[in-house]
Amino acid sequence: MALVNFTDLDFDQIKTSLKDYLRENSNFTDYDFEGSNLSNILDVLAYNTYISSYNANMVSNEVFIDSATLRENVVALARNIGYTPRSRTAAKAIISFFVDTTGFTTKPVTLTLKKGIVTTSASVFGSESYSFCIPSDVTVPVVDGIATFNNVTIYEGTYLTSNFTVSSETPAPPSRYILENANIDTSTLEVAVRDTQSSTSSRKYVFSDTLIEVTDTSRVYFVQEIDDQRYELIFGDGVFGEKLKSLNYIEVSYITSNGSAANGVSSFNFNGRIVDNNNNLISTGISILSTVNESVGGKEIESVDSVKRFAPKIYSTFNRAVTANDYEALIPKIYPETESVSAFGGEELSPPKYGKVFITIKPFYGPYVPDSIKNNLNTMLRKYSVAGIVTEILDLKYLYVESHINAYYNPSLAANSDAVKAVVSNNINAYADSAEMNKYGAKFKYSKFQAVVDNSNDSITSNITKIEIRRNLKPSLNQNAEYELCFGNAFYIKNQNGYNIKSSGFNIFGIADTVYLSDSPDANGQTGTLFLFTLSSRANPTIVSSNVGTIDYGRAEVLINPINIIGTSKQVQNIPIIEISGCPQSNDVIGLQDLYLQLDINNSTIDMIADNVTSGDNTSGTLYTATSSYMVGDIARLTESEKTNTSLLSSDTYVVGSSNLELLGDSNPTPTSSTSGY
Repeated sequence: MALVNFTDLDFDQIKTSLKDYLRENSNFTDYDFEGSNLSNILDVLAYNTYISSYNANMVSNEVFIDSATLRENVVALARNIGYTPRSRTAAKAIISFFVDTTGFTTKPVTLTLKKGIVTTSASVFGSESYSFCIPSDVTVPVVDGIATFNNVTIYEGTYLTSNFTVSSETPAPPSRYILENANIDTSTLEVAVRDTQSSTSSRKYVFSDTLIEVTDTSRVYFVQEIDDQRYELIFGDGVFGEKLKSLNYIEVSYITSNGSAANGVSSFNFNGRIVDNNNNLISTGISILSTVNESVGGKEIESVDSVKRFAPKIYSTFNRAVTANDYEALIPKIYPETESVSAFGGEELSPPKYGKVFITIKPFYGPYVPDSIKNNLNTMLRKYSVAGIVTEILDLKYLYVESHINAYYNPSLAANSDAVKAVVSNNINAYADSAEMNKYGAKFKYSKFQAVVDNSNDSITSNITKIEIRRNLKPSLNQNAEYELCFGNAFYIKNQNGYNIKSSGFNIFGIADTVYLSDSPDANGQTGTLFLFTLSSRANPTIVSSNVGTIDYGRAEVLINPINIIGTSKQVQNIPIIEISGCPQSNDVIGLQDLYLQLDINNSTIDMIADNVTSGDNTSGTLYTATSSYMVGDIARLTESEKTNTSLLSSDTYVVGSSNLELLGDSNPTPTSSTSGY
């Protein structure tokens, strides 16, 4: 007699299966299940089966890291393969201040800022107040009566301590050293061990996340996350790490943090404790705190999804780095500030550079990884790298995508064009901030972007969106230097007469006027020559140097010969830059290798155009405004002041050197030459 189908977990299906099973018994062949008390019994049986099946299904899901949903189970499974999730991270700020001791009766030699709370956030930071601490004492000398505390790093949160005593029983029972507080930033852990509680000296233990180079005398401790986002300390067993002895007294200090909520605090009030070399409390002469860096870097505990994604990758590396994927998995582990990382072998370059691995890192805060951290990362990676492999951490290279949107809308379905434009703007901002865009290897999908615009409002009937790609060149001012910019996406040669790429203005040695960079394609249609021109008037760009470099349109490489740049028209965060842009051959743009793709909203435009055909105002289409699908615009990337001064028209609408403007359709002007150079 066949039993039920055990894959049917629905209550009604289970009950039906039970009835079918009973009907196969001759005693119940014609039995009225619905009209008898047996129906209630079947309900109970079906319900019990349903609950049991559900629980069994959930239990089976929780034993696999891909399907587990409870954090403690995901963490436990990750622990089995040697992965410790990142803890909550405290926001860090840098402050400076001094203490004037010239009026003190007893002249101190040194002053010490004691560990624990140092400052609180000023009331100007919203309605919340945050405390900032230091995990260890800071001691500075007193010079000419002034003790200067420069660049003190403070951590948001509460400074706490925990103590444990190793059992004296013989044999000692298994001991667990659990930190009962949640929201701990494990990077702030300080662990010391005394022989007994009454001992005056202590031994510092250091954190280790690997057994490599750990001996039986290594004073190390390990950390693992347990339930409720708490942490447990694990010490050595006499084989891997020094073993604790009976009655050893463990002192642990740490900071519990509010994570990302405290990012952005820039004003602080002193609330710390300062003592002199005689342990006398100092309460006067303390200056106003100066904020060097506002609080940044606060993050929440690593999410379950992140653990599921990275734990298998870390396990696959086996604490070694051979492939590019190994480096991409290791970097977030040794540098938790990593938002996104890209690694590729030198053999992928042209020409190839064998024996090298190139790594680019997008940090959570700031556009670039500081040079000091780069050096530390290279040193740390040597422990994992195969002999002979050299790592090189490159500066982040942004590839910007600029969109120029002509959105057609039905006026009869919209209150006004500004309201529709605002919705479109909000949606493309959301798309720009999405995880799909903000990562290495991201791809700008043209059709999807158009759909974002079209679906923004019911009144939008269509859109014609034109795309530009841009890189920012950071020149070395006042020195001869050559430059190479790679865009990773082939350029579209729109005009054989030139002006397919354009730049913002800059100044070079030997030429008084502002110059701009552009191109002139060769006859092969694959390469071209770069030239510099000036704009003395809107109708008369003049070439001042006809051969300053080369361009490969297919490989999207711009090579600029040695040139002495002395200034630029544009700056970003006080850094002089030259914007260089062009139209991609494909509207789908990819961030290749070390290029980090960004949708640049600030340099994008949205124009609303009334669709009079759809609205019924002009069904014949005689008044319909057609928009070109090709980029038009200035031949240079001008500042607002430059646009005002030069009044440039579109490069598609005039002939250079002519006093009368002549429409050229889809042609570009042929520039005049000049003998002036540099």
